[in-house]
Amino acid sequence: MAILTGKHALLEQLVADGVRYVFGNPGTTEQSFMDALQDHPELTFILGLHEGAVVGMADAYARATGRPAFVQVHIAPGLGNAVGMLFNANASHSPLVVYAGQSASAALFQEPLLSGDLVGIARPVTKWAAEIHHAADIPQAVRRAMKVADEAPRGPVFLSIPFDVMDEAAEVDVEPSTYTHWRVAPDPVGIDAAVELLAGSRRPLLVVGDGVALSGAQPEVAALAELLGAPIYNGYASEINVANDHPLLVGTLPRTSLHAASAAAELLHRHDVVLALGTPVFRFAFPKPGGMDPGTASLIHIDIDGWEIGKNAPPAIGIRSDAGSALRLLLEGLADRRPAGAAERALEIGARTAARREELLAEDRATWDQWPITPARLMGELAAALPADAAIFEEAISASQTMSRYLNPRPGSYYRARGGGIGPGLPGAVGLKLALPDRPVVGVTSDGSAMYNISALWTAAHHRIPVTWVVCNNGSYQILKTNLVEYLGPLAKGRRFIEMDLADPPLRFDRIAEAFGVHGRRVERVEDIRPALDEALGLGAPALVDVAIEARAG
Repeated sequence: MAILTGKHALLEQLVADGVRYVFGNPGTTEQSFMDALQDHPELTFILGLHEGAVVGMADAYARATGRPAFVQVHIAPGLGNAVGMLFNANASHSPLVVYAGQSASAALFQEPLLSGDLVGIARPVTKWAAEIHHAADIPQAVRRAMKVADEAPRGPVFLSIPFDVMDEAAEVDVEPSTYTHWRVAPDPVGIDAAVELLAGSRRPLLVVGDGVALSGAQPEVAALAELLGAPIYNGYASEINVANDHPLLVGTLPRTSLHAASAAAELLHRHDVVLALGTPVFRFAFPKPGGMDPGTASLIHIDIDGWEIGKNAPPAIGIRSDAGSALRLLLEGLADRRPAGAAERALEIGARTAARREELLAEDRATWDQWPITPARLMGELAAALPADAAIFEEAISASQTMSRYLNPRPGSYYRARGGGIGPGLPGAVGLKLALPDRPVVGVTSDGSAMYNISALWTAAHHRIPVTWVVCNNGSYQILKTNLVEYLGPLAKGRRFIEMDLADPPLRFDRIAEAFGVHGRRVERVEDIRPALDEALGLGAPALVDVAIEARAG
């Protein structure tokens, strides 16, 4: 036990927990915290110029390190700025501990300038939110926050600490946080029932999500698909669950377009057993009222998050378990009960997948030298230029599917933006580089998304974080145009896209980058792509390549 002020108790607890970086944007109610940082050189403050960028950096850092990241945001308006990226972190289970300074507790009744119900603001986008009223509680509150953030299903937590509590002295106990061993073994009865269904299946399907990567079960997913002769679809997934070139990985279950729910239903109805692993079932931007009907398919839903099981679709079998524990038992139970025709199905699916891939590549090659530059040509050049040990943070939006044809992402080397709110692309690459300092890090982002957290460029320049960004600049909100054409169908002819273009004036990210202290280069010709990428990757400093790509009508 020691007598410490609240601010030093907070910082010493962070040091005890091995925290290296504090991602933040300070304000007046965090002055005591900021001043005390100089007494704790073990902590490096990574300054972001907007709270959304700050949370985006921390989110990627937490995902890559596998431990909660610590974030400081300002009082009510600052927390409000952070809510969009906290929504992403909460929806996709990123472990963050977020702190904001509150006005002095003795004066809160007067509703001081900038104050507000911080816990109320944070609660809808966090796992847990609390306000700490006594300095003696600060270390314990941080330990609880770390534990709750890290415990599956993971997610962000929030602590509000009033200004006067940070200066209050108290007897405190600082010790490293204790984390929960959260792996959950499945009920054997449920596993036996699942084995029975899968062993008798003739048209099985696997739908996988981020719960697979969380439990490190990527090899088991591939092994189970091969044993069953089942195609694999990514469900609500941003992590890499199966290598992109695996012959049974067919694609991603539709989820964002107007007709995604009906398209997914049509797909599911072609199968007799659907095994959903570590993913919500089924999350759509435009869901069908009443939930998803799996039709004649028997749904087996396995997830560490029991809330998701049966939420939107009634499973024949629901099992609360981490994906890895369940998969190992399923493989064991099916070892000598391989479904009839599994080997033939696997070969057939692999052949179809390879043929479709070749068709798409042939379509790409037909316009390979086209001007304006096609997304396919950009991604082909990027794949050729990347160092073997490079890590990617991707928010390419409308170019994402094209990108997947040229880069073969592996676990630990490829991080997609997730949660649905756009803007993580630029800051995510900064956080990823801090987590992986010995590896080249490249952020690939769309032009519209880049503008949401453009100030992340300054953070990289200020802290000399050598990230390379590639901006897919088609001068539009291309994904909105595509979705609008789908929405209108035949009625789209002759209709205009209202304020979906970003070309008047054009967004010149090379010039924006230079203004923030980042090397910028504009590419408008095919032959300049590779030299620009090689230059940026070789600088050892923050660099951005702004590539003008074709804009499609829809």
